[in-house]
Amino acid sequence: MAGAPAAGAATDGAAPGGAVLASGVGYEEFDIPASHGPTHAHVLRVDLRDPHVRVGLLHPGAVSARAPVSVMADAQGAVGGVNGDFFDISEAQHPGVEATGASVGPVISDGRALKAAVPEGQRFGPALPPGTSTRDVIGVGADGRARPGRLVLDGSVRTSEGRLPLGGLNQYALPVDSVGAFTAAWGSASRVRATCGTDTDRAAPCSTDTYEVTVRGGRVVSAADTPGSGPVGPGTTVLVGREAGARQLRALSPGEPVHVRHRLVAATSGVPYRFALGGYPVLVGGQPLPGLDARTSAVRTAVGVTDGGRRLLLLAVDGAVEYRSGLTVAEVADTMRGLGAQDAFSLDGGGSTTLVAREPGAAGVSVRNHPSGGAQRPVPNGIGVFSTP
Repeated sequence: MAGAPAAGAATDGAAPGGAVLASGVGYEEFDIPASHGPTHAHVLRVDLRDPHVRVGLLHPGAVSARAPVSVMADAQGAVGGVNGDFFDISEAQHPGVEATGASVGPVISDGRALKAAVPEGQRFGPALPPGTSTRDVIGVGADGRARPGRLVLDGSVRTSEGRLPLGGLNQYALPVDSVGAFTAAWGSASRVRATCGTDTDRAAPCSTDTYEVTVRGGRVVSAADTPGSGPVGPGTTVLVGREAGARQLRALSPGEPVHVRHRLVAATSGVPYRFALGGYPVLVGGQPLPGLDARTSAVRTAVGVTDGGRRLLLLAVDGAVEYRSGLTVAEVADTMRGLGAQDAFSLDGGGSTTLVAREPGAAGVSVRNHPSGGAQRPVPNGIGVFSTP
């Protein structure tokens, strides 16, 4: 693509003319002559073949918490990173219900499932391209290769009366008629938001038919008609039901044995993910998805996979006034293809777009782009690049 550097990368992770941050990790920046005016891009190139390099989740310690990318990167010792998935940022349509800050899609960190995806109608962000889903993810598998995929929740609640399907895990919105599980990974945000809206309408009223059951040590210890808030303790699972799910939970009695099981299954690959987060695909097999928006331009964040999953590209568009016209989603796909990506995902953009990098010898990372809001926006997760000596 015009304006982008050559697709080939040196073995140290940097493109020709770029800077080396660590073995296998390079940084570069360049101008893009986009349709709505020139914009400026910042890119981290990551060589996953390098034994000193790994990529993982940046996170603030709870699904329903947020922090600036630089704070998460420094706390976890990353040499670089970008912001991640879209998230529950505003609940103005539900008076009295606060936004949880939780992300839209599935999340896996260090091989552990932290949350599942909300229904399509409950997501925040631009419209999904045709054929894509909130369950789509990009990440790194147990084989050390980056890949796109789709993560499906496989879970159940086993009681003395039988087995109930689990419709959610640590997510800010549950499917209508379902039962969702909240664990210590969720954090302290209110669980009421999980029963608001419908599978097709995020702004629909909150359900009036809800029920919550707390399970500890494999047994029911308490119940309530309204979902609560506050931290979920270790070894404890809070089950929240709405409509038919609430009626199923009301059949449980204090002291009754309950076994909750959940996992995220890779629907498109037999290789389990070590790390994964959501967004939406824009480039598959070197080809842009049909139906990508070619009209609306904005500040964007994206991640691309090259060389059969052996290399990763992290891109952030600059939000400075002179570059704020940004890119369309179609231009994001073209830009990532021009950089050599075979597959690419669009992540949260606008005021969330942040790319950080740490110079060799520096005590912490610095923000390389200019966030469009003038300062870093706290976000629920990101992609971190880590390097060991």
